[in-house]
Amino acid sequence: MSKLIECVPNFSEGRNMEIINKIVAEITSVEGVKLLNVDPGKATNRTVVTFVGEPEAVVEAAFKGIKMAGELIDMSSHTGAHPRMGATDVCPLIPVAGISMEETIEYAVKLAKRVGEELKIPVYLYEAAQADKSRSNLSVIRAGEYEGFAEKMNLAIWKPDFGPATFDIKRGATVIGARDFLVAYNINLNTTSVRRANSVAFDVREAGRVKREGDPVNGKIVRDENGDPVSIPGTLKSVKAIGWYIEEYGIAQISMNLTNINITPVHIAFDEVCKKANERGMRVTGSELVGLIPLKALTDAGKYFLKKQKRSAGVSERELIKIAVKSLGLDDLAPFNPNEKIIEYLLEDKNSSRLVNTTLKDFSEETASESPAPGGGSISAYLGTLGISLGVMVANLSAHKKGWDARWEEFSDLAEKGEELRKQLLKMVDEDTSAFNKIMSAMALPKTSEKEKEVRKNELESATLNAIEVPFKVMQLSTQAMPLLKTIAESGNPNSVSDAGVGALCAKAAVFGAFLNVRINSGDLKDHPKVIKILKEGEELCSSAELLEKEILVIVNNKIGS
Repeated sequence: MSKLIECVPNFSEGRNMEIINKIVAEITSVEGVKLLNVDPGKATNRTVVTFVGEPEAVVEAAFKGIKMAGELIDMSSHTGAHPRMGATDVCPLIPVAGISMEETIEYAVKLAKRVGEELKIPVYLYEAAQADKSRSNLSVIRAGEYEGFAEKMNLAIWKPDFGPATFDIKRGATVIGARDFLVAYNINLNTTSVRRANSVAFDVREAGRVKREGDPVNGKIVRDENGDPVSIPGTLKSVKAIGWYIEEYGIAQISMNLTNINITPVHIAFDEVCKKANERGMRVTGSELVGLIPLKALTDAGKYFLKKQKRSAGVSERELIKIAVKSLGLDDLAPFNPNEKIIEYLLEDKNSSRLVNTTLKDFSEETASESPAPGGGSISAYLGTLGISLGVMVANLSAHKKGWDARWEEFSDLAEKGEELRKQLLKMVDEDTSAFNKIMSAMALPKTSEKEKEVRKNELESATLNAIEVPFKVMQLSTQAMPLLKTIAESGNPNSVSDAGVGALCAKAAVFGAFLNVRINSGDLKDHPKVIKILKEGEELCSSAELLEKEILVIVNNKIGS
């Protein structure tokens, strides 16, 4: 697996698209970098840019972006709702795949050192890249903002980690670091009061609010034995929040950074703000995402809100996202396009799911063409997909059946398990065709020299093993679907029992069809230890599928005949 890191620089310009476009052009001029998102905000006068790539390419692109921002942005005339301290305010590096946080820290330090030494911009390290934990928090570093940094930098404890310890009037200072994935998330309120918005922000953010005697706003600050202010913690862990007014929308918002969505997911943050706002006489009208979000964060939110409604959560990914968007009000201020906001969708290789993204008509025509792929393996995978899809449908119908309200969780669990199998089987449709194409590519390798022959032989064996393992995986998944189909046939909505029966017929056909592909692809590798094991287990899966199909059809026929 190649090393992949994400970079999310925040530039202090959100209104002048000519400047923004020039900065983005510098970033994208680096080969090996993929731009994922550009999110300008007029009220904040700030643009969040998101891109990914190999570490060296990302560091180079970040450097070029920071350099261009310093040339084009004049901080002495900058105003905006968001706290800021420089033309490039903050530039985090985030490990995405194949790289540890420790390695990411090394790249962050490398970038910071280069910006400080070559561009002569004061640079502070933050989060995981900062060894001194007393100054690792972004809000602590940025306290005083641009206007206060000329004086702040004179203090020995605030000497920059890199670059000159003199204030740069035009470019300000920059914070560079390494952190885990952060979700920037704003929740909209039906008020224009920043003070009221802040009261909710202090209720929920982990840091909470300063404790006071008597009056919670004007009372005397309570201090501990060391003279430090005592804080009342907020209700949400791993959450930073402030209230602000957005003139562009004419409303106040709770601006949040969710620093660990495994601890506090988006939907929990949203619900808690709804609760606290309601207690203070306000109402949440919706929310907005700044930058990108992981797919799981939205599908988890969709499941959460469906379960609150006592409805089955075993629905498609697309439906879960739709429920999440509507429940969180992510389309309150502007249309929400999942393809532009979900990080996995932006990283997705469209060619890897070519077949499943075609129409049924095009799929059948391509199968019928003189090209050998897609063939029986892909068709078997799709049969398995259709089989479990019918089971999921019956489970969802059962969860929603009038008079069966007490059983919705039972059928929701079945639907979720079936939906996971459906997604895996659907993926195998393209995997099987890809496996065949790899064999063709291996066969086309040159074989003039002994070395070339050896390379070709090894590549062909590897590709053939893969072409055996893929349909075998289809067998396993399709067989796993059958006990679930049996349970649904036994206890699900009796009006849909025939659908469970058709699902069983499809699943068994998928098992037997995939095994034909396992056997024909085995060819000269029948004596390979791995292939011997797969062929033996394949026979067992076929026997199991045949038995389960008979049991399911008995149940179905008895119910239809009764």
